[in-house]
Amino acid sequence: MHDIRLLRDQLEHLRDGMRRRGKLAELAPMLDRAESLERERRAAITELEAQQARRNKVTAEVGQRRKAGLDATELMAEGRAIGEQIATLEQRRAETEAAVSVMLYELPNITLPDVPEGDETANTVVRSWGTPRTPDASIVPHWEKGEAFGMIDLARGAKISGSGFIVYRGRGARLVRALMNMMLDIHTEEHGYEETWVPLVVNRASMTGTGNFPKFEEDAYAVTEDELFLIPTAEVPVTNLYRDEILDASELPKRFCAFSACFRREAGAAGKDTRGLLRVHEFDKVELVRYAHPDSSLDELELLTGQAETILKRLELPYRVVLLAAGDTGFSSAKTYDLEVFAPGVGKWLEVSSCSLFTDFQARRANIRFRPAPGEKPKLVHTLNGSALAFSRIIASLLEHHQQPDGSVRIPEALQPYLGRAELR
Repeated sequence: MHDIRLLRDQLEHLRDGMRRRGKLAELAPMLDRAESLERERRAAITELEAQQARRNKVTAEVGQRRKAGLDATELMAEGRAIGEQIATLEQRRAETEAAVSVMLYELPNITLPDVPEGDETANTVVRSWGTPRTPDASIVPHWEKGEAFGMIDLARGAKISGSGFIVYRGRGARLVRALMNMMLDIHTEEHGYEETWVPLVVNRASMTGTGNFPKFEEDAYAVTEDELFLIPTAEVPVTNLYRDEILDASELPKRFCAFSACFRREAGAAGKDTRGLLRVHEFDKVELVRYAHPDSSLDELELLTGQAETILKRLELPYRVVLLAAGDTGFSSAKTYDLEVFAPGVGKWLEVSSCSLFTDFQARRANIRFRPAPGEKPKLVHTLNGSALAFSRIIASLLEHHQQPDGSVRIPEALQPYLGRAELR
């Protein structure tokens, strides 16, 4: 959410931010309306303050006349009329403020200056690691290999829950557990994150705090009777841990990691790029969340991204780091790096992580602040998060990239102690 002062003092900056995202034409009428309402709100406040001062003066004069034994009937009538005007002005102020707030909730974050302008075609590969395996006819797609190994049961997942839901069986289920333990161990023991185990359902305030609502409410799975929602990522409950709280500056940065299932309605159209584990309604993920001081949040983004990369290196999966252009950057993010691994069986780069800096966009919505020093006014923290990593596409890439000529799949050395085997066959 944006500071309302942008509408008053930096409207052109806000417009330019929407332009860089390719959203200005769509959002210009809303911005114009919001600016008009903000002027109306300020005018109401100015008039309200004037009428309140006038009422105070009249009230004082009424008291003086009564004390002197003089008639105050006309002044009392004037005071009542002023009170009615004040009530009208307060209602107008509240209505315009609420309308402006609704619009501010609909506007995406402003991307940082070093984020490329344009749509996804302007995304930039900033670095890469490893050598992607060349696709060839001998590489079996992960869904075929997983079903042949008895690891993935797509048909029964669809029977139980519908298309886009997966059953992992036997060594497949063990692989999910192994990935969870490996990632959590690395992030807690090597990177200093506090492990959390969070609810899979959250309330409306939590979804609003991270920017998922109101913009993307239709994508959420809802428990309508209780007005609770299945989480699209552990980012939502973990970021909201300190909603409406004030931290000490000495506590920053705060670092949390969490494993969770994630639920998302969108799953794309049928076709090669959505087969198997590539785009599903429910998947598992380890998430990293950081609360940072505004002065260090850019450095924290680089650190967090590098920590997510650590997992890919340990899994021996070639990857690239992509800086997303403004038009491809998520609604709440000011800057995002995507980590993509290459799956030779489908011949595609697969996004397995988005590492994002949200500046104070989420913190303003969730009211997460810190006090720079004793007695000083609280400031908004900067929030960051990144997947480290999403399992389904990692499993797809593992099954395809590490296939051997004899049909087996080699297990990376770092994963072997968790899985209890050096290969799958």
